[in-house]
Formats: sequence, structure tokens, C-alpha cells
Amino acid sequence: MSLSVIMVSYRTGPVLFDAIEAALAAPEVDELVVVNHDNPPADEARLTALAAAEDAMTLVNTRANLGFSKGCNIGAQAASGDHVLFLNPDAVMSPGAAARLLATHAGLAEPAIVGARIVEADGSEQAGARRGELTVRRAVAGFLGRPGYRRDHEPMPETAVAMETVSGAALLMSRAGFKQLGGFDEGYFLHVEDIDICKRARVAGGRVMFEPRALVRHLGATSRASRLKIERHKAEGLVRYFARHGGALGPVKAALTAPLIYGAIYARAFGRLLGR
Repeated sequence: MSLSVIMVSYRTGPVLFDAIEAALAAPEVDELVVVNHDNPPADEARLTALAAAEDAMTLVNTRANLGFSKGCNIGAQAASGDHVLFLNPDAVMSPGAAARLLATHAGLAEPAIVGARIVEADGSEQAGARRGELTVRRAVAGFLGRPGYRRDHEPMPETAVAMETVSGAALLMSRAGFKQLGGFDEGYFLHVEDIDICKRARVAGGRVMFEPRALVRHLGATSRASRLKIERHKAEGLVRYFARHGGALGPVKAALTAPLIYGAIYARAFGRLLGR
């Protein structure tokens, strides 16, 4: 089983090189594909030098921010592994994490997805690594500070467990399973694409698993992108999700709930800005 790690980076900052170093150091990783979405010139020069020095690293320069989903699909097309691990550029794998994800994936009904245990810099569990079924009601509850569809308030399992949704910050699939689903939906620019692909995998008869023994430290929010722009992408993603997965009346439901979703997300974003 060969493994390709795929990172999509847009102005990530210095932590990108910590994530790259950890991925290249993992003996289970055969290949690292970095998709460069318009990083600063100094970072791009450093990436170019790294790719020239590391046989296992491939650099794909798009020189434009094409979005996370499209970047992942571009990286998957450039990769050669039997398995693909989509890893955020600000996510640092712990030793053995990749091996554990591969071991858990083995034998699962395809198209199978295995997600890692994502932790903050201080080791506490990061919200969103394990989530239940997404509904409008649960999404709004989350905006209001309630558990919603997140499950990080539940006890941490000791072994891998079935989960409706795992985080795209560290998400492993086989190449065959990824192709079966047609990759990530490029209609999601940033956020919600992981919820969507997990939903499609389950609908197609595959398994989605959360692997608590695969530890990944995710610093998060290191990109220099605008907070309000990020929140707008999240709102757009949620509306798209409810339109696509809401049945025959999905588009109607999405249109009716869009003002609620945008209002809740922007209220939260402004609250965070004012709280700084």
C-alpha cells in the first residue's frame, strides 16, 4: 500500500514547513504533493528548493487561490499512491498517525474514509474532528455555542468508531474510493466539503471512521485570509450542502434557510472580531 499525502496551501505561514517536515519524516508516507495556491514569493522559493532536494516531494504551482476542494482534486491527480491522505498545511502529524489511519482503513467497505483525532496546540481536542449528521437545526445550535452536530463533548473512544463526519484536516481514502466519489465537490470553495464527501461516501455504502489513536496537531487559522471572507465561504458551503442533500425540496429548503445561516455565521464572525 503506497500513501500520498496532499497539502493545499494558501498563504499558510511558517507552520507549513513544520507540517511538511512531519509528513516527510513519516516512514509510511511515500509521496508528499504540495499544491501551492499563491503563497508569498519567499515561501514559494522555499517550497521550490525543498521539492528539488526531496525526491518524495512534488510541488504543484497554481499561483491562484482556486479553493480547497479544487486544490485537493489537483493534488490527487498529481499523486501516485494507492491511498491519499488530505492533510491541512497547518496540521502536524504525530509519529505513527499515518500508519494507524492506513491500518484502520484496511478492509472497510468502499468508498471508505478514516479521519484522525485533531488536537489544538495544547493537546485538547479540536472541535469538528468528529461530527454527527448535519441538519439546519444542528448547524444553528452550533452557531449559538451548543453542541449541535459536533461530538467532541462526548467521551473519547479508545479505538476506531463509525462516525457520520470526520474532519478534512486529516482525511484518508483509497485512490479507488476517491475516484468512485468523483473527488471533492469543487462547488465548495472552503469548508463543508468534508461533510459533503463523508455524506456521499455513506450514501454510496461506504464506511466513515474516526480513529482516535491517529493524532494530528492542528494549529488552525494560520492563513492570512480575511475572517469575514472565510465565514462567507462557510455560509455558502452550508447552503450548498442543504440544497444538495435535502431531497427533492433541497433547493427550496436551502433558499428558505439561507438568511438564517448567513445571519448566524456573520453574527458569530462579528462577535469574534469585537471580542479581540
